[in-house]
Amino acid sequence: MLDRREFLGYAGFVAAAFALARTGREVTAPSTVYLGAFGGDLRTGEVGDDGALTVTGTVAGVPDASFLAFHDRFLYTTNEGQGRVTALDRTTNTVLNTASSGGAGPTHLSVHPDGYLLTANYTAGSVAVHELNADGSIGEQTDLVQHEGTDRAPHAHQVLPSGDWVLAVDLGADSVYVYGLADGKLTQHQQLRLPEGAGPRHLAFHPTEPLVYILGELRPEITVATWDDGTLTPGQVIPTAQAGNFPAEIAVSADGRFVYASNRGDNTIAAFAVNGDQLTELGTTPTGGDWPRHLTLSPDEKRIYVSNQNSGTVTWLPRDPATGTLGPMEGSTPVPSVGIVGWA
Repeated sequence: MLDRREFLGYAGFVAAAFALARTGREVTAPSTVYLGAFGGDLRTGEVGDDGALTVTGTVAGVPDASFLAFHDRFLYTTNEGQGRVTALDRTTNTVLNTASSGGAGPTHLSVHPDGYLLTANYTAGSVAVHELNADGSIGEQTDLVQHEGTDRAPHAHQVLPSGDWVLAVDLGADSVYVYGLADGKLTQHQQLRLPEGAGPRHLAFHPTEPLVYILGELRPEITVATWDDGTLTPGQVIPTAQAGNFPAEIAVSADGRFVYASNRGDNTIAAFAVNGDQLTELGTTPTGGDWPRHLTLSPDEKRIYVSNQNSGTVTWLPRDPATGTLGPMEGSTPVPSVGIVGWA
């Protein structure tokens, strides 16, 4: 299992980067990115000083990488079509190992600071826990929690650690589950049931306030919830677009002042200003592509990179850090069936 100090050291680096961003000082952006896609292998890329993204190569043996999770020199990916997860050493782009995700359709994964890999299996509607070995490889599965739907089959779409807790978002069960994690085992603490048909997909935490933004996929809306010692309480609900859109990804700026969500359908990014526990709409901006599955803020937060799955393009839009507004698309790079852009 990974040494706890390694995890804490990395977490400190990330926190320091966020702190620099909040004070307005420049955060140096790494030039290397990884591009996950459906059907092909994981790709590598570079981003120049002008923001332009160039695909530089592929990493053989990492197919269907629909989501990426970084820790230190390691990269963990889902292999959604294979029902597996993969560990990669980024210093050499060498595959360390692959393992069963514990269920069909793994669509999201994250690293828990106690040295575990958490995976959400969309098709199976389950959440798996794996140990991480000292060399970064994926160890044994220590737990598997099966969700239960009511009117629809469960579809776990995201799983994230937060302090002593693990949150799992289930689109089919219209729920966000809160678990404790001890000795590799998950214990349910809360099941927040959202209205029937909301279809929650992903959530994002405010960096400094006890707030969680829950993005619906089946209803294009954000639910703002308060977060108190492992308990979510829903509050404001605000639309991201008109009906007929299927939002995919949500992100919060490092200074906590702005929230962004991608709309599949209108193919836009919706921007919101944070006002206490309320969001105020700033407007929407076309992505320049079709079916924006994922969006990524660059490390300096001066651009947003959008993975347009159906058009097979990564586009980038300028962002004003002071106002939170987005400008028209600056550029585009072809990446067939792209699912995600991740900064190394």
